[in-house]
This record gives sequence, structure tokens and C-alpha cells, in this order.
Amino acid sequence: MSMPKGHKVKHGYATVSTGMGGLGYREIAEKMTSEGSKMNHSTARNVFLSAMSKFATELFDLYNVSPSQSTIKQVSSDPRFQSGIMNTIIDFEDEFQTLANSKT
Repeated sequence: MSMPKGHKVKHGYATVSTGMGGLGYREIAEKMTSEGSKMNHSTARNVFLSAMSKFATELFDLYNVSPSQSTIKQVSSDPRFQSGIMNTIIDFEDEFQTLANSKT
């Protein structure tokens, strides 16, 4: 079931384009299409949320928690969770770059 236009999750609007120069779903779809992988904005959203669900599932497993599918979906669509994943990836990238630079 699709979300109504302008759907707001409990803790704000779920988005991928705020802050660190990310793209919105429509821009992601346009970029993928221009690179040869036909995609529309809803597919971009579904792929993104699928990836967030995989992160959430792995984190639940790490802490030996067995959530329901609806809980995984709720967590993965929460902008706070998405922001936390983004910050973790940025921190990892920064640490990797620091280590790479120290070896040269």
C-alpha cells in the first residue's frame, strides 16, 4: 500500500535529500535512468527503504532482538534512524580516509 502524498511519519518527514548533499527520490530516479537503469521515484524510495530495512535487521540481530516485520518497517522509515545510519557511514568514511592518509 502506498503512502498518501505528503505522508508524515511520527518523527518527521522521511527523506534522503536533507543536510549532507543527498538527492531526493526523484533526482535519484533521474540519475539512474540517465545512467541506463530505468527507474521512477517510487522505485528509488522502495530500494532506499529496502536498504534501510537491511541495516535495521542487522542491528536487531546484533542485539539478539527478534522484531516483527512491521517494527522493522517502522524503524527503517524513521528519519532519526536514517540520519543515524548516514552519520555512521560518514564517520566510517572519515576514519577510513584518515587511515589511508596515514599509510602514505
